[in-house]
Amino acid sequence: MASEISTARPEDDAVLSGTVSVLIPLALPKPYDYKVPPGMEVRAGSYVVVPLGTQEIVGVVWGEGSGEVGHNRLKAIGEVIDAPPMPGVLRRFIDWVAQYTVSPAGSVLRLAIRAPGALEPPRMRIAYRLGSQRPPRMTPARQRVIEVAGDGFARTVRELAEEAGVSDSVVRGLVASQVLVQVDIPAEAPFPDPLAAVKTVSLSAEQGEAAARLAAAVAARKFSATLLDGVTGSGKTEVYFEAVAAALAQGKQVLILLPEIALTSQFLERFERRFGCRPAEWHSDLASRERRRVWRGVAEGRAQVVAGARSALFLPFSDLGLIIVDEEHDAAFKQEDGVPYHARDMAVVRASLGHLPIILSSATPSLETSVNVQQGKYDVVRLAERHGEALLPQVSAIDMRADPPERGRWLSPVLVTEMVKALAAGEQSMLFLNRRGYAPLTLCRTCGHRIECPQCSAWLVEHRFRRELACHHCGYTAPVPKACPSCGAEDALVACGPGVERIAEEVAEIFPEARIAIVSSDNLRGPAAHEEIFAAIEAREIDIIIGTQIVAKGHHFPWLTLVGVVDADLGLENGDLRAGERTYQLLQQVAGRAGRAERPGRVFLQSFMPEHGVMRALVSGKRDEFLAREAQARERVGLPPFGRLAGIVVSAPDAALAQRVARDMARIAPRADDVTVLGPAPAPLALLRGRTRLRFLVKAGRQVNIQAFLHAWLDDFKVPNAVRISVDVDPYSFM
Repeated sequence: MASEISTARPEDDAVLSGTVSVLIPLALPKPYDYKVPPGMEVRAGSYVVVPLGTQEIVGVVWGEGSGEVGHNRLKAIGEVIDAPPMPGVLRRFIDWVAQYTVSPAGSVLRLAIRAPGALEPPRMRIAYRLGSQRPPRMTPARQRVIEVAGDGFARTVRELAEEAGVSDSVVRGLVASQVLVQVDIPAEAPFPDPLAAVKTVSLSAEQGEAAARLAAAVAARKFSATLLDGVTGSGKTEVYFEAVAAALAQGKQVLILLPEIALTSQFLERFERRFGCRPAEWHSDLASRERRRVWRGVAEGRAQVVAGARSALFLPFSDLGLIIVDEEHDAAFKQEDGVPYHARDMAVVRASLGHLPIILSSATPSLETSVNVQQGKYDVVRLAERHGEALLPQVSAIDMRADPPERGRWLSPVLVTEMVKALAAGEQSMLFLNRRGYAPLTLCRTCGHRIECPQCSAWLVEHRFRRELACHHCGYTAPVPKACPSCGAEDALVACGPGVERIAEEVAEIFPEARIAIVSSDNLRGPAAHEEIFAAIEAREIDIIIGTQIVAKGHHFPWLTLVGVVDADLGLENGDLRAGERTYQLLQQVAGRAGRAERPGRVFLQSFMPEHGVMRALVSGKRDEFLAREAQARERVGLPPFGRLAGIVVSAPDAALAQRVARDMARIAPRADDVTVLGPAPAPLALLRGRTRLRFLVKAGRQVNIQAFLHAWLDDFKVPNAVRISVDVDPYSFM
């Protein structure tokens, strides 16, 4: 649908001649120059086939040539691909991300064209529509076919026959007599128009005011960033759907970023109820054919709304008018491998470059976003109450020192008693433990040997249902041995600590009649599996849910009234600067699953540290006080968002080589005001996939250009072929 105000700029579709620069999706820092053959029309953003060494590769015309190489020495572009040129705003965004993350521009480009077959000509199929000829002999069957075809739409033989209620031979007879004429139509399914069935919903006064403010931001048609800060169950999704409707009414495209594939099933259903159709999806589990269809539909403006994971940010939107980041606090928005970027932060940049509004939605906003609100950089819209009759759940801490579980068990008698009450009332319970498998550690009672991954400095996790040990870092698996690999003692291996499988075993012993489901990434593969289990929970086919963080957010289960957190202290065990914030966010989201309908909810946190600030904040509900304390603590020591960090990991297959390179790097580290280089030191995961890892941490003041510092340090450093150096600006993981 056409936009009233175009966001295109003159240089975006300018025809170029002579010499052009072409960016190639490889780990290359800048575009290469190529010459344009006579008669070839090349535009900025055109996808082209160019020679590179002995092969031909697809690249994107980035602009005019640099002139660094003489025209007579340049190779020529081989072919211009028939596809909409990459929008200028996306090219500028790729350049920005490359500069900010200190990554090769070609590596960032690869994120934007990683859809197999998307640049190939669209496949067509043969269809027929009504021509000007009349049949030499009319029959009732032929008349029905002509009436169906009279609407002007092209259909296949089978479609015409089915709609007219005739055999294929009747349709083929009309084709033979040229009553029906052949046309080629795209083989791919069209994208439905979400404006075709927009439905109004009943909003509370608070929701209506919030929705009006978000719609006004869309109507302004300029950059703005707004935090939609609403308690769990307050109806944030329905509120920002009003902003989606406002953008669609302007003919604009909308991008909705979700942190987990697991969230999409219920979200898609809610979107369909509101707009009459589902949005286009974009995530890693899509088949290649569907990825091609969505990528092309976005580029051509046929896909109006996309709901996707973080990589959807790099889709070539032709007329984007609104970005929404749902659960903006979620760590899943941080890309760790390849080009390390945070999708929430880069989404704000994308909105700024495109002069369009962005909405960040959360019940537990990140400290970074909260500080931006306090500093006036972001607007805020608050929803303080749950929708309808639902009330926020009552949260209590169980002191595991005073009320410990029975020997060999992990659930406190206090929590078990509450589960008995919920079952008796016909209500559902959920036990949360963010630890997959049966047990996180297997050791020998005879010699104390702990079974570790041979490729990583991590213990192997037992998965009893699959009868194997697995590394959750590199994917290594092995059968559970009958004897200790170290001392050979048989029947001496014992599982230590609980995972969700072990909790399920305990629950089955205590409640043998209960219907139990484990919800973990180990037993749910792909969106269909998630949709099936969540539908079963909604239908009350499950009594007790035992899950990892998959169940922590975005789900609405009306009969779920009791939530028990098996190990509330788990997230506080590491030295991550965000450990307290993340634990609070995760447990608050988990707690928010309880009591979302008319039945009141109860939440119990099993903790050996109920006096900890995180536990006190969860029990009291004083979120803002907790965030203020976190902010003060970080500001005192200059940590994000009040300072800047960059992580550098040196890895090599040989430990001595990694150490030598790291020492050489340390010797040449630049000296700069307000910059401290810590390390090298062994990374917490000192061995990963067979590679020894050493880590530097660069700590700088907020106003320091940390990218310039990193370039000055690393650009001219000679790296041996076997060594990898990875840079992560604004690290979220310190592994």
